[in-house]
Amino acid sequence: MPPLQTIALEPAQIDAAGQRMLALMGELYPICRSITGPGVRQTLARVAREVPLAIQEVPTGTPVFDWTVPREWSIEDAWLEHESGARFAEFSRSNLHVVGYSVPVDATLTLEELSPRLHTLPEHPEWIPFRNSYYREDWGFCLSANERARMPAGRYRAVIRSRLEEGSLTLGEVVVPGESEEEVQVFAHTCHPSLCNDNLSGIVIAAELARHLATCHTRYTYRFLFAPATIGSITWMATHPTQLDKLRHGLVLAMLGDEGPFHYQRSRTGRATIDRAAELVLRSAHPEARCLEFSPWGFDERQFNSPGIRRPVGRLSRALTGEYPQEHTSADAMDLMSAQALAESWRTCLQIFEVLEHDRCWINLAPYGEPQLGRRGLYRNAGGHYSGVADRQMGLLWVLNQSDGETSLLDIAERSRLDFGLLAQCAQDLAAAGLLSPRPDSYR
Repeated sequence: MPPLQTIALEPAQIDAAGQRMLALMGELYPICRSITGPGVRQTLARVAREVPLAIQEVPTGTPVFDWTVPREWSIEDAWLEHESGARFAEFSRSNLHVVGYSVPVDATLTLEELSPRLHTLPEHPEWIPFRNSYYREDWGFCLSANERARMPAGRYRAVIRSRLEEGSLTLGEVVVPGESEEEVQVFAHTCHPSLCNDNLSGIVIAAELARHLATCHTRYTYRFLFAPATIGSITWMATHPTQLDKLRHGLVLAMLGDEGPFHYQRSRTGRATIDRAAELVLRSAHPEARCLEFSPWGFDERQFNSPGIRRPVGRLSRALTGEYPQEHTSADAMDLMSAQALAESWRTCLQIFEVLEHDRCWINLAPYGEPQLGRRGLYRNAGGHYSGVADRQMGLLWVLNQSDGETSLLDIAERSRLDFGLLAQCAQDLAAAGLLSPRPDSYR
């Protein structure tokens, strides 16, 4: 199998990946997901048709650090019915109409009594909000402000046909073996119902990454984890101490299907190799991107960066929480997603992994002055896929000058501001010419 080399990706290959991801998202969109239950299993069963997904069920009541795996939730139907027979907030029309994890109810209330349990977004009167009550037994309905305004006074029958019972929390994993048992982990949360950017985008991109990496020869082993937010990552860490010890780099994928600029949130230290690799790729390919300092508020990267775990896990996103008005609403729908944006996000992830794969220290075998490149066919030779003679020439010189056995290619790329892929190719060419040797065990 060939090594991971994103410059070798053909435009048609990238476009096809985007179309596959968008189509898969369309199939997953109608499913009612939560932190547990049949919707998660149905989602993972569909992903398993794309990649070899292994499923783990963690029983209700299992202690996982300071948490406990909750009871499993499922729902069949729900609605509000006015005494006139008119129905509102029907689950059959949108699975967002019911507050997630609502307990079963069949009660008659006046509109005034019902009102505290009705959630709307007055600032966006056509949108249905997404709300949940995972860890507190409660119930409620979500509906657009416009629909709420159409509800007449009178008595309503509130029906939620749900179940909370002993069951399990479902985790899905795909492992793509590499030369080393050291792992790069990719995490995508699976707990949101019909919401596309948050986080069907992460799910479909993770699946497509696993599909592609299975065709490449990699140094690292890649583990793709599909799990509910917070309780899922905590449960995985508590039940997989051996795999956790092997985790060297990690990336959380969320909100990557829109056309906005990229955002990368750094790990706890802010200077982990994954942070540097992501920033290098974004600086080169997406200069409008923003790199953000670590925050203990966000997605599951904060669980892996907790002080007792301390694993270097960052997050790649496009939209940001608080800056994406459609987040956690019915407006986070298919019409905001594009195959092009998904493909660009997918390729950016591969570029980050490419840096991780090829970053190592080299030793200059002719360190006394500049070696004669012309007689080795390296002087002013564009070579490879790169057409920039000047950049390649500078790349050769930078790699030769900095290859002291302590300075890695990532260090050189940051200092020279040259493309990492170019520098990696230069190192290979110099090694083939007998001018460089890899320092043993020098991968970062």
